[in-house]
Amino acid sequence: MPESRRGALYGIAAYTMWGLFPLYWPLLKPAGALEILAHRIAWSLVAVVAILAVRRHWSWFRELMRTPKKVGLLALAAAIVTVNWGVYIYAVNTGHVVESALGYFINPLVSVLFGVFLLKERLRPWQWGAVGLGTLAVVVLTLDYGRLPWIALVLAVSFGTYGLVKKIAQVSAAESLTIETLVLLLPALGYLVYLQGQGGATFGSLGAGHALLLAGGGVITAIPLLCFTSAAIRIPLTTIGLLQYIAPVLQFLVGVFVVHEVMPPSRWAGFAIVWLALSVFTWDSLRAARAARRTALEAVTV
Repeated sequence: MPESRRGALYGIAAYTMWGLFPLYWPLLKPAGALEILAHRIAWSLVAVVAILAVRRHWSWFRELMRTPKKVGLLALAAAIVTVNWGVYIYAVNTGHVVESALGYFINPLVSVLFGVFLLKERLRPWQWGAVGLGTLAVVVLTLDYGRLPWIALVLAVSFGTYGLVKKIAQVSAAESLTIETLVLLLPALGYLVYLQGQGGATFGSLGAGHALLLAGGGVITAIPLLCFTSAAIRIPLTTIGLLQYIAPVLQFLVGVFVVHEVMPPSRWAGFAIVWLALSVFTWDSLRAARAARRTALEAVTV
């Protein structure tokens, strides 16, 4: 199978699983968001180490340690994804599934802005139009919520940054996740020990079923992240940007039809503007990609 097709399949799998996450985290109540996050980190490491043990693949560790730049990038990625995970768990378990979906809807527009301000890229007119519509949508939704939709904005910026850092690092999936969770392990274990000492931990006090669900959070975290990293190093960021619509669509459907969150007309209007912006952005990206392929083909035939 060509690497590009393999990468696309990894991406579809990752975003489908992420889209269904809102169905899982509420099962972990009454555990709080921070306790769930700490267990998610610890058990993710257990899961990925088990994968590496099955593969008997450990030689990469010494080689990676000889490249401090990559280790530093993965440590940065670990910090960023912690913010993303924590805010997302909080959003889902406090009834803000739709707002979390909004964050992943506007993430492609955030990636475009990264290209402008960080990579000094120039936007095409239609891209500027999509960014403008996205900004208008945030304004409309701010008026609807009566506050800035900070959950959506934090999720969009943090995950966009995470993808950018992982793209630069170019470290394989299991290896990358191992370093990230190792970086986070001590703070996570420290918090769990503190929580246990304060008598506020739910792990072990609510039965085996609850404990298994908390541990399962690591498994369902590791698998889509491995798929995402495998996709990120095989396909362009533009393709990842198109595939990532899968997750917010599923999250939005869960929020509206499963959780039954309130959707007043003004909120529908804000989301309609977001979807229009994404339609413009997608159409322009596909049009530009086709034009680039035609140019390359003409250059080869000449």
